[in-house]
Amino acid sequence: MPRRLVLSTAAAVAVAAALIAGCGAMRSSGSNPMSFFITSVNPGKGGDLGGLAGADRFCQSLATSAGAGNRTWRAYLSTAAMNGQPAVNARDRIGTGPWTNAKGVVVATSVADLHSASAKLGKDTSLNEKGEVVSGFGDPVNRHDILTGSRPDGTVAVPDPGKDTTCGNWTRSDGGSAIVGHHDHRGTNPDPVANASWNSSHGTRGCSVDQLKMSGSAGLMYCFATH
Repeated sequence: MPRRLVLSTAAAVAVAAALIAGCGAMRSSGSNPMSFFITSVNPGKGGDLGGLAGADRFCQSLATSAGAGNRTWRAYLSTAAMNGQPAVNARDRIGTGPWTNAKGVVVATSVADLHSASAKLGKDTSLNEKGEVVSGFGDPVNRHDILTGSRPDGTVAVPDPGKDTTCGNWTRSDGGSAIVGHHDHRGTNPDPVANASWNSSHGTRGCSVDQLKMSGSAGLMYCFATH
């Protein structure tokens, strides 16, 4: 092979490698304008998310994998007052908005809008970090129960004595319970308002992976960028 051709081939390979590296760097640095998603998977321990800190890290890692890691991400989760620690409200953790999904659709303009009838959350808009629709009620696999531990206004669902609404503040992988919302606004809850709620429909039958599945949950959660 002529030396000039060898050099040209080597140069082409080098350019291709540089382009690939550049694309990778752009993706990891955060070129994705997304600021809201549902996690595509659970970390693996059901309701045990490693507390709020662990849940936030998981949101951040999935966002980074999708090219939106240049923002600070928080899980939309509330926690109850426990062991001397005050309660935390999901609505107070997520910044001020607006928030867009992976397709660039604005799902809410502010915290107030997010918790109003004007919010654009739904099966077609509450996408995962990959831009995929999360299966819901009526699909072969129902995963519409999204962990929140919250009331409709985004404050913590205060448990009755001896009860649980947050899987032990997101540290339990068995027993307990957590309040979930229906991301698709559909289900079998006899209360029509709760049935359609994206963040506060009902409690789960437990906090293990299998117990969550019993009510249509895969242990997924909402993630928001705080901007």
